[in-house]
Amino acid sequence: MIELKSDDLQVEFQSLGGALSSIKDKDGVEYLWQGDPTYWSGQAPVLFPICGSVRNDTVLYDNEDGSQVKGKVPRHGLVRKKEFELVNQTEDSVTFAIEDDEEMYANYPYHFRLEITYTVTGKTIRTKYEIYNKEAEKSMPYFIGGHPGFNCPLLEDEVYEDYYLEFEKPETCTVPKPFPETGMLDFKDRSSWLENQKEIDLNYDLFNYDAVTLDNLESRSVSLKSRKHDKGVKLHFEEFPNLIVWSTLNKGPFIALEPWSGLSTSLEERDRLEDKKGVKVLKPGHIDHLGFDIEIL
Repeated sequence: MIELKSDDLQVEFQSLGGALSSIKDKDGVEYLWQGDPTYWSGQAPVLFPICGSVRNDTVLYDNEDGSQVKGKVPRHGLVRKKEFELVNQTEDSVTFAIEDDEEMYANYPYHFRLEITYTVTGKTIRTKYEIYNKEAEKSMPYFIGGHPGFNCPLLEDEVYEDYYLEFEKPETCTVPKPFPETGMLDFKDRSSWLENQKEIDLNYDLFNYDAVTLDNLESRSVSLKSRKHDKGVKLHFEEFPNLIVWSTLNKGPFIALEPWSGLSTSLEERDRLEDKKGVKVLKPGHIDHLGFDIEIL
């Protein structure tokens, strides 16, 4: 078991996926979803080199001669079910790393290294991604994101509907139409989700059509809170343009709050990563840094 502690938290990690596996406070309350497969077997997967889905799980890449090759990239990318290497551990941080293997390179033809450093300070867990383009000549298009699920309710004498989301600022926003069977989006078909409000009460009807894609929020933080006590979670995602909110249609006792650098492919987008909204393109030999914070309230 890989574990970090502060005066306030006990946090555990796993090398499979290089991911969080437990967040407990001093009272022993577990905040991180524990992966019950009845609802969702995941916990906090790392999404790379895509967030969400691409059309038919297929990406097109350009060859130098102008031809194109196809790669298969499943929903949420290539690394979330791969074994990471534990490369460093200190009293308050742990770093995992993964590099492309033959299978990944065949479907995402870029040599890369991804490092994830988790730092526990007081009541906050910092997640920092470092993305290295190891190519000598090719720029590397990519997306990256987090997908942490949080127990909801947190305590036994509560129900899901006792909880609400509180945004940093009053929000008026619409969300694109999702297509659960393909994971794709229609950015042109949007429906109202927030109307000059900082809070929204949780209920499973919010997810009748799959995850909620919040791609034009003013807020850069969101809190999960209960009407019955002061325990909760605050996600700070200043470095990410998008927030995804999700739970399962079979009433999973959790909610995922997901900072994404990019989104699922929309109906009008083509199948090259370079053509997708919000793509990051990393020059040969360069490194990008992105991160977010989970604060236990």
